[in-house]
Amino acid sequence: MTEQPTEQILYLIRHGASDFDSREFSVTPRGRQWDPPLSEIGRDQAQLLAKRLLSMRPQPIAVHSSPMRRARETVAPYAEVAGIDVVFDDDLAEGYVGEWEGKPFEEILASDERLLQRVRNQEPIYGHAPGVEQITPFRARVKAAIEGILQPQLGGNIVVVCHGGVINAYIAPLLGVDHEMFFIPENTSMNSVIVDGDARRVRFLNDYLHLSDPRLFEDA
Repeated sequence: MTEQPTEQILYLIRHGASDFDSREFSVTPRGRQWDPPLSEIGRDQAQLLAKRLLSMRPQPIAVHSSPMRRARETVAPYAEVAGIDVVFDDDLAEGYVGEWEGKPFEEILASDERLLQRVRNQEPIYGHAPGVEQITPFRARVKAAIEGILQPQLGGNIVVVCHGGVINAYIAPLLGVDHEMFFIPENTSMNSVIVDGDARRVRFLNDYLHLSDPRLFEDA
């Protein structure tokens, strides 16, 4: 009797570009979080991502997403064409940055010369946000959410549409990185992890070929 293969691929996909002029917020279990829609560029990115996902063989057996608007709007074009029901999970939502929620990055750096210098020195700043969701509980909720998705889904690939912070929170421990936000995923980039039983191996990071060379995914 042939054993069913246990290896699968987990695709962690960042949402498309946000509308940074938006002042929309949502109340989450962590607090009042910035919740913008996609920008026009982000909507175009979502369409290109959908074409790429539709070209993949085999197709994913499940699609999960953060409930935040920019993630929902990113996954929607693919889900509509593929006829897939997306499962939304609040624990896939972005990390809460307290008083920095909704503030432009430039404004945050302009308010504190020490933060600007940390960025110049390639040092992390996430943990310096007043009222921030600390990295240990953030990583714990992300890991629990993703592992909860993987455990019942042996034998098929999984897509999770989420946020840059969430991708960092899950992948950093796999690589032995102890600080937050060790890389900035491009919008709609695909980051993949090989899941083999209890083993997790990072396969690709920050792959946005569907944006840089979309012709590869036409008429697939």
